[in-house]
Amino acid sequence: MSAAVRPATAADAEIVEAIEREADSLLVDSLGAPQWPDAGDAVARIGGPGYVLLLEDGDSDSPVGFVHVLDADGHAHLEQLSVIPAAGRRGHGRRLVTAALEEARDRGYTRVTLRTYAEIPWNAPFYATFGFLESLPETPFQRGLVETEAAIGIDRFGRRVQMTIDL
Repeated sequence: MSAAVRPATAADAEIVEAIEREADSLLVDSLGAPQWPDAGDAVARIGGPGYVLLLEDGDSDSPVGFVHVLDADGHAHLEQLSVIPAAGRRGHGRRLVTAALEEARDRGYTRVTLRTYAEIPWNAPFYATFGFLESLPETPFQRGLVETEAAIGIDRFGRRVQMTIDL
């Protein structure tokens, strides 16, 4: 099986939102969360500062996942990684994170941060396999994420952590 990673365009917005909704359903089921925030506005996601990479399954040429890296005050922050459950456990998430880190390096970033659940296997333990380590929020943007998570209530489903990798 081959897969291709490419930059997402505005024309991909609908599929990016659909991928996020499907991927979120797996997380919601795992957490037993009765409510979950809606998928982000993909048009804003794709058009905002940073980049979105889309992974297309080589067998079907259908997009099955994406990774979104924000440029937040000059820092790279991995905002979202989503792979549809039907395409899970095939290395697609790993391929997307690897591509995101390579793109961050190419753009001159020296570190990438993210926020995730500490104990969910495909969250913090997965990112640790790349070399991400737990870290403290240092910037106003990063501290704001902690506040946002509390405001929307996703912190009540498990311990949330920031992780950082040096490139």
